[in-house]
Amino acid sequence: MSGFIEWLDSLNAKDTRVRAVLRRSLAFDPGAFVPAYPYVEPFLKGENNFWRRNMLYLVAGLWAAHWREGRRETPMTIGQACAAHWTATGSTSTERRFISLLDSDNDQLPHHLRQMVALLKDQSIDFEALLTGLVYWNDDRKRTQNAWARDFYRNIQDDMEAEPTIQEEKTA
Repeated sequence: MSGFIEWLDSLNAKDTRVRAVLRRSLAFDPGAFVPAYPYVEPFLKGENNFWRRNMLYLVAGLWAAHWREGRRETPMTIGQACAAHWTATGSTSTERRFISLLDSDNDQLPHHLRQMVALLKDQSIDFEALLTGLVYWNDDRKRTQNAWARDFYRNIQDDMEAEPTIQEEKTA
């Protein structure tokens, strides 16, 4: 899987219409928008894994929708990016949306991911890590969901521990 985002970046460097086509593909089920085929199918190299194929199309569309000129921040996992969003905005719905994402079944997943990536527009997302996690989404032990949850709650916990409590402020 490694190299898919580099592949998209190289295609984008040659023709920025790539992003427009891939963004448009998000309005369809993953892998159902024919104009996106030239940008994803060559990377599949004849592979027949239906789930992996669909996740490549989904991540390609999400990458295109999230792409920003000159973005230089270190990319974060979805869990870390959600925690950063929660910390920056204080939005009470962030955690609720994150849990809905983690609890998504195969049919709900593309919708919840599109919503989450749109919410995280100010965060830099590691799309290679996202793709890897999505390919293993259906693992019986829910390793992807557990890893994302750990990233989210550890980062929130770090932020909560860094903030002084009301009692500490009164004694200071």
